[in-house]
Amino acid sequence: MNKRAETDHEIHTLLAERWSPVAYDPRPIPDKVLGSLLEAARWAPSCFNDQPWFFLVARRQNSEEFERMLECLVEGNRVWARNASVLMITAARTTFQRNDKPNRFAGHDLGLAVGGLLVQATVMGLAVHQMGGFDPAKAREYYGIPEGFEPLTAVAIGYRDDPSTLSDDMRTREMQPRERKPLASFVFSGRWDSPAGF
Repeated sequence: MNKRAETDHEIHTLLAERWSPVAYDPRPIPDKVLGSLLEAARWAPSCFNDQPWFFLVARRQNSEEFERMLECLVEGNRVWARNASVLMITAARTTFQRNDKPNRFAGHDLGLAVGGLLVQATVMGLAVHQMGGFDPAKAREYYGIPEGFEPLTAVAIGYRDDPSTLSDDMRTREMQPRERKPLASFVFSGRWDSPAGF
């Protein structure tokens, strides 16, 4: 299924065609392909080149590990994420490695790394769905995430499946058109809340 964005300005096809499905085909992702996605994340920019991102990865092939990570998700996400090929929990180191001072850019830099992974996945015919709906405390307990590292998001990666495999309510969600706020609502010039006029 294609849900190309209806954009107001021209953007790259990869960005227009990227979206976050909930219908996944459970076939495994080859390690070589997953390695490419993580390599794309590895080369993201970061403040002082600190690279504060960390990824806990659970492949479908390891059913015990996959189920354990699935337990970290909220129930609404478990329903569909159980069919993804790979689940991940992302974390960011909250201080700079060079001087142990607080790194207020860590979440931003982690987002850039996941963004790189997401674009690489789209190039390779995969879909990525990022989630805030997970239990950070459970993730910390299950995986021994130490203090100074903040679990921030969960991620599902896999091959898109036909929405007909979903329940009625999930299928309705999957079929809805993509929407975004207009640029004028968040791009300002001169002062806050003054649209920049693109």
